[in-house]
Amino acid sequence: MNHFDNYLKTKDFLVSGESFDLVYDKELDLLKTVPQPKLKELGRYYESEDYISHTDEKKGLLSSVYQLVKKWSLRNKTKLIFTQNSGVGSLLDVGAGTGDFLKVAKESAWKVQGMEPNTKARSLALEKGIVLKNSLDEFKGEQFDVVTLWHVLEHIPNLDETISILTDLVKPGGSLIIAVPNYKSFDATYYGNFWAAYDVPRHLWHFSKIAIEELFSVNFKMEKIKPMVFDSFYVSLLSEKYKTGKSFSLKAFWIGLKSNLKGNTSKEYSSHIYCLRKVK
Repeated sequence: MNHFDNYLKTKDFLVSGESFDLVYDKELDLLKTVPQPKLKELGRYYESEDYISHTDEKKGLLSSVYQLVKKWSLRNKTKLIFTQNSGVGSLLDVGAGTGDFLKVAKESAWKVQGMEPNTKARSLALEKGIVLKNSLDEFKGEQFDVVTLWHVLEHIPNLDETISILTDLVKPGGSLIIAVPNYKSFDATYYGNFWAAYDVPRHLWHFSKIAIEELFSVNFKMEKIKPMVFDSFYVSLLSEKYKTGKSFSLKAFWIGLKSNLKGNTSKEYSSHIYCLRKVK
């Protein structure tokens, strides 16, 4: 029996201009990008100088805002993992980008490792003294106190298989920390098919709180869900650019603020950090 319904149609505003459907999975309360590119074709959708997470670019307003917020968020991420682990320990960052989070964690005495499939991003990380592997398969048999995925899970094609691998990588009693956009936020509803965090087809899945809890319910307990309040501003700026062509918009800041204010009541923010504890 088909448990998918059409949700909306959007397009790749960053690279290809191709159209994609988002379909709603009623069982998991998540959206799926359709069609999903074949694994060997996914790489070409990341081939853009504007794909900020694979660069350290600071030119232009959006890049500057992104890098400024990233610097602030790195400190908060390090505090969060310290709290979740009750001190420092071993850390694996999946989809580590250019290695900035691992660099800060390493400087805070964490024993760090990371995975990043993008060659350019791995090279930039290496310049910072962070050696990244290109596949989770290379960590087989290892376990970590904390495993993090900062805006990564939505990019992964083989979701069920990856969740199984992630489960094995977390020590019993250890933490899995996942940050993903929330399609139930006010800014997502407001911008509709222009919402930048849909980011098709790089984002293959679009999660709700229910979806994350359900996907990880067998081996993990949800301990806390934290908002990423700056995401609404950045995503709204980019969404406004897609919608109007303007690279700067005061309206975007208002929508970002409104999303956070509404999120304070609804608890549906632009992005969430999910802190999960592996059952011993």
